[in-house]
Parts: sequence; structure tokens; C-alpha cells
Amino acid sequence: MEQIYQTDNEKSPASQAQMSYQNALSRYKSRRGLARISWATWAITLVTVAVWCFTAYQVALAAGAHTLQDILINIWNNTENGDVLVMYGAKENSLILQGQYWRFITPIFLHATLLHVGLNMLNLAILGVFVERMVGHLRFLLIYFVTGIVSIIASFLLMPGEVSVGASGAIFGLVGAYSLFILLHRRALPRSGIPAILWLVIVIGANLSIGLFIPNIDNYAHLGGLLSGCLLGWWFVPHYTRSSAQGIKDTHSLAYRWPLALFTLLGTFFLAIIALHIGVGG
Repeated sequence: MEQIYQTDNEKSPASQAQMSYQNALSRYKSRRGLARISWATWAITLVTVAVWCFTAYQVALAAGAHTLQDILINIWNNTENGDVLVMYGAKENSLILQGQYWRFITPIFLHATLLHVGLNMLNLAILGVFVERMVGHLRFLLIYFVTGIVSIIASFLLMPGEVSVGASGAIFGLVGAYSLFILLHRRALPRSGIPAILWLVIVIGANLSIGLFIPNIDNYAHLGGLLSGCLLGWWFVPHYTRSSAQGIKDTHSLAYRWPLALFTLLGTFFLAIIALHIGVGG
């Protein structure tokens, strides 16, 4: 009777959620070497900071700064120059419609000011390391770049007259994916995860509301990244189950969901085509 009770208890929704939650948070510890490090997060951070250093230098030169001191003062004053950002790949609708389709990707690596890149890379370093440990490198890259591209597409459609740059749409995508992880594993959390879910709603609402009061913040890009992140989270965040034949397995891993990953990439491609068609018509 005791063994039957334990087996039934292991199959309960709360027990399954707890098992999946704990495995998702700790599975990275069993990896070795580079596989254990959140190298994708750090690589994206380093590349983004390097790109910002180059564009910040170009902005300073355009402002007439030629000495090291003048360049540093220009950077510290958060001087912006939209022309420089457009030159190096910012989202600018007219240029995208002329065939510069790489501008659906390059804005993710561009930032306007020291404050802009600093806040975004701080958020990426904190959230990205955690999410990458949880979902693994390939799923992290898939979520980050797909949601980043979708955020640019959203900006292209809904903010057609604005130049847009920044990784915040992709970071909101990570927030969306993590939110779905919490939602799917709510039974593993105290009080069925209600406090955690409410806290996420408050954090997301607070971040989105900033765009209502501070100019030059592209909330449509943030929403695009957040909503697409929720969808990809529903599909790809870890979900561990017990199998008598294979033990514990992640049924949302790319080994099982590679057709859905392929569908995601193709869907993003066709979404961009639809946006271009609407842009031409507009």
C-alpha cells in the first residue's frame, strides 16, 4: 500500500510540476566545461557592447569631439545621433522597403546612449544567464533572436516613422518566456504560484508604463517581444516528465520539438514578408 501511495503521489500534478521545476533549474549543473557556462548570453553582451563602443565613437566624432577627453564627455552626456545609428543598421522603414532587410536584425545590437546600452546589458546579463541555464544554449538563441526580430517587425508596422534600436524587445522576449515557465510550473511554487505571477505582472506593467511617460521608447517593440516570448515559452521552456523507458526527459527540448522550431523560423520569415507587403501598401 505504501508503494502504491508513493507512485500515485509522484503522478500528481503538483509532484510532476515540482519535479520538472527542480530539474529545469538544476540540470545545467550536470553539464561539463563550456556547456555549463551561459556563453551565448556573454557573447551577445560582448558583441553588443563592442558595437556600441564603435557607434558611440562615431557619434562623438560627428559632434566634433576629437580628443579622448572630449569623446568621453560626449559619451557621458548620452549624446544621440540618429543619422549614425541609421548608417550602421537602425530600423528605418524607408530603407527596409528599399531592400535592406538586414535591418530586421541589426537594431538588436545597436544602442543610442551609454544609459541605453548599460541598462539593457545589465538586464540581459542577469536574466539571460538564468534563462540560458534553464533552457540551454540553442533554445536561448532561438528565443532571443526570434523575439528580437518580431519586436522590430512590430515597430516597423506600428511605429513606421520612428528610427528604432535596442535589445529591449529581445529582453522582453526572455521575460515572456520565463513568465510562461512560471505559469506552467505554478503548482511547484508556494500558493500555486499566484504571488510569483502577480509579481511578474507588476514588473512587466511597470516596465511597459515607462514608455508612456518617457519619450523615444518603442513600446510596440517591447510588446512584440513580450508576446512572442510568451508564445515561444509555451512551446520551448523545459517541461520534464517521467518515462519508464527513458527516465526523466524534457519533452520540450529541440530533440523533440525541432519541427516546431523550424516552423517558428519559417513563421518569423513569413511575418516579415507580410509586414513588408503592408509597408509597401501603406
